[in-house]
Amino acid sequence: MPPLSTPLTNPRSDRVKAVRALSRRSVRVKTGRFLAEGPQSVREAVRHRPDLVVDLYVTAEAVERHPDIVSAADEAGLFRHEVSPEVLAAMCDTPAPQGVAAVCRVETASLEDVLAGAPRFVVVLTHVRDPGNAGTVIRGADAAGADAVLVSDASVDVHAPKVVRSTAGSLFHLPVVTGLPVEATLARLRRAGLRVLAADGGGHALVGDVDLTGPHAWVMGNEAWGLEPQVLEACDEVVRVPIYGRAESLNLAMAATVCLYASASALNAGANR
Repeated sequence: MPPLSTPLTNPRSDRVKAVRALSRRSVRVKTGRFLAEGPQSVREAVRHRPDLVVDLYVTAEAVERHPDIVSAADEAGLFRHEVSPEVLAAMCDTPAPQGVAAVCRVETASLEDVLAGAPRFVVVLTHVRDPGNAGTVIRGADAAGADAVLVSDASVDVHAPKVVRSTAGSLFHLPVVTGLPVEATLARLRRAGLRVLAADGGGHALVGDVDLTGPHAWVMGNEAWGLEPQVLEACDEVVRVPIYGRAESLNLAMAATVCLYASASALNAGANR
């Protein structure tokens, strides 16, 4: 078992201030680190990507409440810091971090790394600004078995606290490539043999009628204005989710989930469930 540090009890210490500063994008960019808050995110980080975990912070109560996190951290040789609840609250963006947080390294995945794995389907987020939507789409992509999420340079920072929480740990399950120029990315995907599908309410094709059995990429746009004309033109087909009731539209996360599970169903037809 790795040694424990002396308990941290001063919420105004330099270490606490340094961790809290990770709530700012400029600090995340400068340090290449971000903060995962709460047991769900930290559990997945410790279990699936312990190589990304720099420091683990837990309260005495959380040690008793979440022995699975502690044992996984000890098995991975991670250094645990015991902290008071006041210290953890001062470190975190959320007022209720539930006793555990972890400073993690930002993974430097690239588009070429993703393509080298011959992906079956990926998700491209363009100008997505809402943290909750971005995190929920990453979580949905993970659940549907997508091979990666590709995020444009004009989208929200996926390592921002609200996004990380919204992924519910999925950020540590699949590659998430950030900072990508949209049109160049779509062109590269097409050269790699992926069919590029725009998810847009103005599409003529319905999601249930599109052939999703080959390699493809779903392109999701901004919550307010959707996909820009030049992005639509760069895609092979524009697809919409049909609305049979009176709802005016679906929000980004809901529409993305429908599209992602259509892909999962097409690609896993006949597989054991």
